[in-house]
Amino acid sequence: MATRVVLRLIKEAVSSNGRSKPNFDFAKRRRFCTSTPPSPPPPPPARKIPYSSKKGRLFTGATIALLIGGGAYASTVDEVTFCGWLFSATKLVNPFFAFLDPEVAHRLAVSAAARGWVPREKRPDPSILGQEVWGKRFSNPIGLSAGFDKNAEAVEGLLGLGFGFVEVGSVTPVPQEGNPKPRIFRLPKEGAIINRCGFNSEGIVAVAKRLGAQHGKRKLETSSTSSSTEDDVNHGGKAGPGILGVNLGKNKTSEDAAADYVQGVHTLSQYADYLVINISSPNTPGLRQLQGRKQLKDLVKKVQAARDEMQWGEEGPPPLLVKIAPDLSRQDLEDIAAVALALRLDGLIISNTTVQRPDPVNKNPVAQESGGLSGKPLFNLSTNILKEMYILTKGKIPLIGCGGIGSGEDAYEKIRAGASLVQLYTAFAYGGPALIPQMKAELAQCLERDGYNSIYEAVGADCR
Repeated sequence: MATRVVLRLIKEAVSSNGRSKPNFDFAKRRRFCTSTPPSPPPPPPARKIPYSSKKGRLFTGATIALLIGGGAYASTVDEVTFCGWLFSATKLVNPFFAFLDPEVAHRLAVSAAARGWVPREKRPDPSILGQEVWGKRFSNPIGLSAGFDKNAEAVEGLLGLGFGFVEVGSVTPVPQEGNPKPRIFRLPKEGAIINRCGFNSEGIVAVAKRLGAQHGKRKLETSSTSSSTEDDVNHGGKAGPGILGVNLGKNKTSEDAAADYVQGVHTLSQYADYLVINISSPNTPGLRQLQGRKQLKDLVKKVQAARDEMQWGEEGPPPLLVKIAPDLSRQDLEDIAAVALALRLDGLIISNTTVQRPDPVNKNPVAQESGGLSGKPLFNLSTNILKEMYILTKGKIPLIGCGGIGSGEDAYEKIRAGASLVQLYTAFAYGGPALIPQMKAELAQCLERDGYNSIYEAVGADCR
């Protein structure tokens, strides 16, 4: 019996095609024949998702939801409302720049504007803010001063923020690194900055290439837009909406300051709606000595001659301005005013940074750093100089008020002191893009509150 069972099992182990199955287990076969089939093995345990992976998925999901929700919101509101929302949203981002090194933060801000990663103003400026200066139409009098976009990298993005005009530079003939770092110091409690950058510049050749490309692009876009409309478009500047100023400086090692400024005029004036001779930075040795009566007269004559000898179209050469310091005596101001009137200078910018440390800055340890002070503590000093210069020039020369402006009320005070236009920088560095529409709205309210119908009526009101 046992023999028959063994033979049967061997026979079954041979396949129908004659190939034997390897590794046959008789004991296993016996169990299979005499007992119930074993239950299937349990499923493998579920793979546990790490906690960090869960957080990542939640964050990704939340981000996608916000983007979808934001897109849905944007599709349901008008362009003006959405534009206002974007400017307000920058208030959430701007505080993070305070955690970065000042120069790194500045570099990131310029890069963001250059790449178009900033809001673009779609709302029209209040009509009461519009005016004409040097035959050019400014949609509003609030501009960005030189020092922010030194190398003309972000002109389009900055004008798109809603500034009435943007001034690039200072630009030096030959590239130079400027003074050693660190060279920018924040005083946030005082709303001030001390800098001793020293005209760090890529030089006029690099800036000319950049401005030339931007100029051509803006011209093309403007002509395309104007050709599609029946009404004539007042472009404002040479290359389209918004006015562009170019601020010229001299190299630190240059022995002939006039030659440096003349070179800047020859290379960059074709792209500028106005030019500025900067002789008031405290961070270039000997520069402020050019504000003396004889030195200033000789310098302005040479630069004017260089500009006027160039070929110009119907609109003529760009206006020529001089930027002066706030640390000047009464005699200095009288000399500058006399030269400006005698040579028919097109304008003055009042003022650059100060080497003084007024209250409450002088109590801050950072005040020991050398360099020019800008921001709120400069406001009264620069405004008093502005008022004196308006009186000395008898209101015959357009003035740009600069120094400590941080609100529409500040801008209004500068205008009443004699400024036709105003500029800011430090307040913009602290407040970000949201400050610009806020200032324009406040300035319009100030004018209407005091019964003015235009900026023209308010210019120099406190000097009459």
